[in-house]
Amino acid sequence: MIQLKQNLQRQRKKLKHLGARFFNSSALVLSQKTPFVYIKETELYRVRHYPAPERQFKEPLVFVAPLAINMDIYDLYPYRSLVKHFQHSGFEVYLVEWNRFSFKHRELNFLSFIDQAIPEAIERICEHSESDYISLHGWSMAGIFVTLYTALHSPEHVKNLMVMGSPIDSYTSGRVGKLFEATNKLISQNPAIRDTVHKGLIPKHYIHTPGILNAIGFKLLDPVGWFKSQKQFLLNLEKPEHVYEHATMGNFLNKMIDYPGGINQDMVLNLWLQNPLKHGSITLEDKKIELKNISCSLMVGAGDRDQIVTRKAAEPLTKLTSSKDVTFTLIPGGHLGLMSNQKTANTFWPKLSIWLEQRSTRLEQSK
Repeated sequence: MIQLKQNLQRQRKKLKHLGARFFNSSALVLSQKTPFVYIKETELYRVRHYPAPERQFKEPLVFVAPLAINMDIYDLYPYRSLVKHFQHSGFEVYLVEWNRFSFKHRELNFLSFIDQAIPEAIERICEHSESDYISLHGWSMAGIFVTLYTALHSPEHVKNLMVMGSPIDSYTSGRVGKLFEATNKLISQNPAIRDTVHKGLIPKHYIHTPGILNAIGFKLLDPVGWFKSQKQFLLNLEKPEHVYEHATMGNFLNKMIDYPGGINQDMVLNLWLQNPLKHGSITLEDKKIELKNISCSLMVGAGDRDQIVTRKAAEPLTKLTSSKDVTFTLIPGGHLGLMSNQKTANTFWPKLSIWLEQRSTRLEQSK
């Protein structure tokens, strides 16, 4: 009888949690609780500042976010927050946050970000932090942004560069890479189609993708990981912390933002399809950007279970720059997990902190 009563109580708790998750999920979201202030706002971006409780280093740490995502991933849980981790490690933390793009922004392309928005944001950050140099971090598409920004504007402001889960040799990125390689071979057999695709002649309104499609596409790129997360949620319905975390991650994955057509041209039809960065450069409009121009300290990371950007796709960056200080590391998790999971927070974040501390100027040294 006691056992039956306990089982009934567990089932009621599971049903209560399941109902809360699906009918009141916004109340369960734990992300973005760390206080910050905006120090610059434009039509394209805003710059967040997370001040350090006790600043120890002169160079601030600047996170540049990928497009399409919301900012939850940088401050996912109060007890597991990337920005809070580095705040409390003594760094002034800044986050370049992209605004919500729509169809009217379809012409935006890589140069709009790496040669206009990011340089503007970093100039403001240097002014606000009273430091001529910064440490710069980019994950996924933002890793491409910060890499190309640094190559194009080197050696202006970047002292330390961190690139996580970003495709440099896209064809080696598992099944996704093989698909792009085969597609490009097929396209190249027809000169007219090849020129239309390779030269960016497809009208941008045809290749602009709304946020809902980006959310679906992100899950389809790693369906196994998505199904595993749903299974874990159902198996742990009794535990409130799992329900909160599932709602928080769902809020992140389901509220993605538009990819402008120009970005899809540069990211999908140039970088992924034609794979130019494998050879150390990419041409955007009239600018040839060469990775050998990067000479700052460099850390490259890849998720050890990343099915979107594999180790083989990310690691070539370590050989293509002029940096004499290069570190490569595998990070626990898949493409999303390398930024957010518990093992990453426990093992990689402290490692990254040490790497950054060793290459940053302590305030007592700068006086």
